[in-house]
Amino acid sequence: MAHIDDGGNSGREVSVDVNLVPFIDLMSVLVIFLLVTAVWSQVSMIQIGSSVYGKRTSSEVAKPEPKVYVPFRLDIKPDQFRVLIGRQLISIPKVRGEYNTRRLLKELKKIKELYPEKEDAIVSVSDQLPYKTLILGMDALLESGFPKISIATAEVQ
Repeated sequence: MAHIDDGGNSGREVSVDVNLVPFIDLMSVLVIFLLVTAVWSQVSMIQIGSSVYGKRTSSEVAKPEPKVYVPFRLDIKPDQFRVLIGRQLISIPKVRGEYNTRRLLKELKKIKELYPEKEDAIVSVSDQLPYKTLILGMDALLESGFPKISIATAEVQ
């Protein structure tokens, strides 16, 4: 324990004993922790290095096919769905005041047949439309095989 001795006199001499045991305990724990974590980071680097820099079994260099990015967007407007794939624009107007989801699914499945590797899509919704309209478009995209859906934060004209 820390002890302060004022000497019993009215003099100004003060002796203080500081207990260093807790400080030494803290430092020993920190040193051990740093040593252990340094060992584990080294082991993980060795594992990664052996898998990345392993020997090649084939003499041919495998070149991945270049992927062409095709923009794909579903715009939900107050009066229609608009599907933009590449430079092609498909308009699907409302039928009797309801969105034509059957035709939308048909068009989206055609797009999936043309671009089977495509998984991403962007959805934009007019600001005045309710949230359930966004969900309607997202459900159609998921059902058609486009699981990676992004939502445009600004309304597209």
